[in-house]
Amino acid sequence: MMSDSWPPSEIRLNPGKRVLFLTKDLDLLRKQLYEGLDLRMEDLSVDDLLDDINTDVMTPAWVCFRHRPEDIAVDAYAGLLDEKGERVFRSRALADGNFEAIVSGFRKGTGSSRETAAQCERWSGIRYVFAASFAPIHERNNINLGQLMGDHAMLQQLQAGQSLPLSAFTERYDPVTRIILEQGGLFAFSKKVAEGTIQLPANTTPQRSMTMAEKMIAAKMLNPGSAGAYVQPGDAVLAKVDGGYSHEFTTAQVHEFLRAEYGDDYQVQNPEKLAVFEDHLLYADGVARFAPFVSQIQTLRDLQKVFQQHTGVRDFSAQNGVSPGICHQIAREEIIDPGDFIQATDSHTCMGGGSNALTYGVGATEYAALIHAGFTFVKVPESIRFDLVGELPAGCTAKDVILYILDTYAKAEDTLNRSIEFGGPGLASLSVDERATLCNMATECTARTGICEGDEQLAAWLAERRPGKSAAEIARSFVKPDADAVYAGGRHTLDLGEIQPRVATPGDPTYGQEIANLEKVEIDIAYGGSCTAGKIEDFRFYAAVCAEAKEAGLKVAEGTQFFIQFGSKSVQDYARSQGWISLFERVGVTLIEPGCGACIGCGPGVSETPDQVTVSAINRNFAGRSGPGQLYLASPLTVAASAFTGWITAYQKGMFLSTPAGAEA
Repeated sequence: MMSDSWPPSEIRLNPGKRVLFLTKDLDLLRKQLYEGLDLRMEDLSVDDLLDDINTDVMTPAWVCFRHRPEDIAVDAYAGLLDEKGERVFRSRALADGNFEAIVSGFRKGTGSSRETAAQCERWSGIRYVFAASFAPIHERNNINLGQLMGDHAMLQQLQAGQSLPLSAFTERYDPVTRIILEQGGLFAFSKKVAEGTIQLPANTTPQRSMTMAEKMIAAKMLNPGSAGAYVQPGDAVLAKVDGGYSHEFTTAQVHEFLRAEYGDDYQVQNPEKLAVFEDHLLYADGVARFAPFVSQIQTLRDLQKVFQQHTGVRDFSAQNGVSPGICHQIAREEIIDPGDFIQATDSHTCMGGGSNALTYGVGATEYAALIHAGFTFVKVPESIRFDLVGELPAGCTAKDVILYILDTYAKAEDTLNRSIEFGGPGLASLSVDERATLCNMATECTARTGICEGDEQLAAWLAERRPGKSAAEIARSFVKPDADAVYAGGRHTLDLGEIQPRVATPGDPTYGQEIANLEKVEIDIAYGGSCTAGKIEDFRFYAAVCAEAKEAGLKVAEGTQFFIQFGSKSVQDYARSQGWISLFERVGVTLIEPGCGACIGCGPGVSETPDQVTVSAINRNFAGRSGPGQLYLASPLTVAASAFTGWITAYQKGMFLSTPAGAEA
């Protein structure tokens, strides 16, 4: 996949190539793309450059229907739209611009773990990526592809005609990452490790107290030093992977990469704890704007079947058009156990941390390499700790907690590339499903992962789903942090009693406010579902609001659509057993079979026009992700209450019962 001549030992900008600056001034960006304008770093400041460029912008969902990187590159940055909703990057704009470097501001590559975002630049001729900072998964995807990343000062030196040694791009990394970059990417590195031509140094960290993430990595480490299994932030180790999964958006690339690197008879390790899922594109055939891509989508499905049959991994494909559920929900129900190290090709893999496991998303290249080898490279992350105390007020859920953390800590980059650890006496007041919500949205915090401590409640929940294992046996596998563990991001006490119902305002989950301070926002769509909000506890919230509305004689507000989508078949079965399905139907809810749906912009609940407003319980609200309209993120309780009022409304118990039917709630 990579040229043997890459990377050069001395880095110079090619005088026949160009540098593209992703400027906030989109007219200036267009002049670079289409009028040959060339800019210099010395004439710009970081404030002139786009921040928080997310992977949905770089490769929107419809671009990801292609599994060949060269085809993905054709529509690089197709999701970057102007104020009129028009594309800034036309097809082949990046590939035909003769660019070898691209420049942006802070937190390049936030959002989904899709490796297609890094591929669209690599296969458009970009080899140097400059930014003020990078989102962790996107940075890792660049490393795996052999892309060289630097800061603005380095670019200024290069544009001044200076050369820089390769070490200038690699010296900030750990020894193993340096080797990966020096070899030109992950596959070249992995081959040489397997051949024995690269010997990794033993990890030399002495005995020390550790966080949960550190303990879990240390337990899987394959290159411990003489002191034993101890790690600290920044350590570069190889670690055994317990399991993982991919879905139809990503499996085709995994299959093609493995074939290209290891031949048609490639093998994978531990297939009984690997899986494929059909959840993301389940409803794509019925989405009008995806009509031109139906054949590509079918190719993805077909290649996933080929991969599954070849490898024998667990199969969670749709049967008769109905999916067993969203990968992250089923993974926690059936695959992930406490202390596990799980990797999967989706950024919300971190949801599994609610089960006291180390789980996070990786790109297709890294996933292909690790399931073939059975181990992967890990750079031990720093940690940030939240000690929860108290209980949430009525009307609040874990979604409000994580929206508060996003607005307070993630905005300040306190969570960037760190493992978020949740513990404290207040954690016991949250159900196992609610803990999964906290960990699920760690990726929105641009964190590596989220991990909750285990307790009797989690042990009982898992025992119900692990035949032959008792709660006591499961509890013995819990990983706890040492009392004096060091948290580089700080140890923060979070009083749940002070949390108020919140929303994230359209465009970015990081920016939000309390609903009490929000001006009246009328809505067209209320959506409950996704891995974040399609669990049993979420349905309990939806049902509580709907039951109260039914008792008050209310139905979904006129002009508003209320969609609820099940996270898995087991959730659907539980809802049916509780009588919730008939309740939802009586008050005007549109129910959707298990799957990702509107969260990935692929199913009922997606906005159709820019002027539509949605309040949604999904995890991210980047422009265009769930349709062209304005999307507010909120809790399941807020979403359900808003569906009956017709505007964004914080739920208060009894709120409908004190209002006569037909009156304004």
